[in-house]
Amino acid sequence: MAGRREPVGATTVLGRVQEMLGRLPGLGPKSAERVTHYLLNAPRADVMALADALRELKDRLRRCSTCCMPTEDETCPTCLDPRRDPALVCVVEQPRDQAVVERSGSFRGHYHVLHGRLSPLEGIGADRLTIDHLLERARAGQVREVIMATNPTLEGDGTALFISGLLAPLGVRVTRLARGLPTGSVLEFANSQMLADALEGRGAF
Repeated sequence: MAGRREPVGATTVLGRVQEMLGRLPGLGPKSAERVTHYLLNAPRADVMALADALRELKDRLRRCSTCCMPTEDETCPTCLDPRRDPALVCVVEQPRDQAVVERSGSFRGHYHVLHGRLSPLEGIGADRLTIDHLLERARAGQVREVIMATNPTLEGDGTALFISGLLAPLGVRVTRLARGLPTGSVLEFANSQMLADALEGRGAF
């Protein structure tokens, strides 16, 4: 029928873009549709710049050889900073959690990014995380204390407990952020003062 609007299917260009955007966290079908049509109407130069940035994100970024934080170089700027204490290591689940702790302005040590947390129900085991790399750092003898800053959730606590058990025979002190962080929350939504208090009041695991 003339004038009838056919639904956008995954076989069309618009449909494929909308489907891919819908896989991003926080974007439902309606939001993905809005972003798709925004990109469609945006200047070509802006869309191509976004495409180039996404391509570089995958082509140029690697994991820091020390802390596993995404970086363009072999070692990230944080690990290269001589003003930081390499014997004090803060373990976080995701790169965004490292950024949150940094914004608190209360931590001057190094980091270790796990890139996830243990979750048997989702099939995420220790082999999917960077736990072995953390143990290598500890065995090298330069780590004095490991602060477990995994999120205060069931999976985060389980991950911290598992890692603590592996570090115990190595003679490394393991501490946990103080419970100034509400149970069940995530670091991403904690404010700077809350994190500063948690770092200051950390205790033995």
